[in-house]
Amino acid sequence: MYLISAYFDVKSEKILKKYIDRISAASGNTFMTDNNVPPHITISAVDARSAEVLFDSFIRIQESFIPGKITVPAIGQLLPYVLYAAPVMNRYISSLSSLVYEAIKDIPETSVSRLYIPGNWMPHITLAKKLTHDQHKAALSVMLEHFMPMEAEICRLGLAKVNPHEDVMIIERR
Repeated sequence: MYLISAYFDVKSEKILKKYIDRISAASGNTFMTDNNVPPHITISAVDARSAEVLFDSFIRIQESFIPGKITVPAIGQLLPYVLYAAPVMNRYISSLSSLVYEAIKDIPETSVSRLYIPGNWMPHITLAKKLTHDQHKAALSVMLEHFMPMEAEICRLGLAKVNPHEDVMIIERR
């Protein structure tokens, strides 16, 4: 499994990382920190035999990728295991989803997860995952105390392998 993810400007990344660290400290759930998962929005999840089969398409994305602003006004939950920051699905983030999907959908011997097809995709910034019931309550309590709506800029895209998270290729625009 490979992910194509959007990464944030330095200021936004710092804020989101602080949320991840606070949740980890309060809940005892260290999945995000143990696996070096940076704050990101997964744009696509692709089953492929290797990262190399995705390289040409990922490089083509670079031609059209431009940084863009998003609003992150809320916290969301995928019960019972995930807590996330919820960005607004604006025109920019919707077009980014379409750009990535169009670039990778026809690569032979690959499969895009149905959860990441434009129109069927819910953007989210995971702050904690694999939470137990008690960890979830602690994580939510911390976010109720500390979360503030924010504006963020997406300025990089990454192609990464998972478990642990490791970027294989980065597209960056500032």
